[in-house]
Amino acid sequence: MSSAPLAPRVIAVVGPTAAGKSDLGVFLAQRLGGEVVNADSMQLYRGMDIGTAKLTPEERGGVPHHLLDVWDVTVTASVAEYQRLARARIDALLAEGRWPVLVGGSGLYVRGAIDNLEFPGTDPEVRARLEEELTLRGPGALHARLASADPEAARVILPSNGRRIVRALEVIEITGRPFTANLPGHDSVYDTLQIGVDVARPELDERIARRVDRMWEAGLVDEVRALEAQGLREGRTASRALGYQQVLAALAGECTLEEARSETVRATKRFARRQDAWFRRDPRVHWLSGAAADLGELPQLAMSLVERPVTA
Repeated sequence: MSSAPLAPRVIAVVGPTAAGKSDLGVFLAQRLGGEVVNADSMQLYRGMDIGTAKLTPEERGGVPHHLLDVWDVTVTASVAEYQRLARARIDALLAEGRWPVLVGGSGLYVRGAIDNLEFPGTDPEVRARLEEELTLRGPGALHARLASADPEAARVILPSNGRRIVRALEVIEITGRPFTANLPGHDSVYDTLQIGVDVARPELDERIARRVDRMWEAGLVDEVRALEAQGLREGRTASRALGYQQVLAALAGECTLEEARSETVRATKRFARRQDAWFRRDPRVHWLSGAAADLGELPQLAMSLVERPVTA
């Protein structure tokens, strides 16, 4: 046993989708007397439950979860707004002597919460011009321009994600620097331990396929129909979410529901690879195996990291 209780600090549980972050976050919060702060961009949306694998109240194990169900599906996501909300919650928990356990796979959201990261402003004229070009030429053409101006940004932004492509090009034009140059070094604003949950690609791919099957069985299509009535199709961010985008296409007659399911699996696998690549670039992440064979050891290995003496 420790001679003195550990002083609360921020724990960030990161890694690709379906790796097992949510369950580990609940375990750590229970053991440490902490509370979970969501860092999954799509779980901030109200009603987007099945397709984002949002934990049910029962699955949260009595642990308070913050920054779930914050935005309507018509709201355009803002990392700067998330940063404000996340830091306010983290600061409040630390002031109460509780451990903030940040859980999620949205890399820029995690960095926005814990790192010295300032987001460039916006220029309405530049934004309007780029959005008009997006409408006329489509995201592929703008992504090709981004790949030329900032290859690193193009690698982490999906060619179909027109909103993020426009934002990256806007920042490049406003600042005169690559979009990724506006991401500073790994300079935390909190005493933070980052734990990455690592699952080998073949097993992760199987988990993703099973998860999508479970989502379909749990009623994802009905969830999308209900959200469509609330403006999901007009939501510039929420309508692009994995699963939701594919089901919306099926409901519009652009493909069958079975094709939408298959495309959701493919798109999620691609997304998981991008998530993994993002977090692998951060040398501060301590990786632990979340493979099925190691799941029994994962919680205690994570606790051993928490209990290590903090070094500069």
